[in-house]
Amino acid sequence: MPSYKQPDFKDRQKAAAAAKKAMLDKHRAAAEDPAAAEKQVARVAVIEARKVRAAEREAAKKVREAQKAEEAARAAQAAKLAEQQKREAEELAAAQEAEREEALQAEQKAARDARYAARKAAKKVRRRGY
Repeated sequence: MPSYKQPDFKDRQKAAAAAKKAMLDKHRAAAEDPAAAEKQVARVAVIEARKVRAAEREAAKKVREAQKAEEAARAAQAAKLAEQQKREAEELAAAQEAEREEALQAEQKAARDARYAARKAAKKVRRRGY
């Protein structure tokens, strides 16, 4: 086994430096390429357009949410009004039912009183004989 290294340390250092320099030159050339600059401008335009569309969607979403909230408020108001009307109708029906019940009881009492008076009068007639 040989005790020496084939590419020694300096050779390896030179090769690494040359590779780094070649890579740097390649990237500089790519950065200075006009087509790459155009692509970058196009990317920036696409990104800006996306931001504008996202802002428009967000604004539309806020408008929809506001409309939904307004609609929900109107529906709640309508439900409240309907509940109030229903309650008033039930109160009116209950009042009419109570009136009818009161009138029926008064009529029954009058009929009962008339029967009682008729019995009393008949009893008087029986006692007096005329």
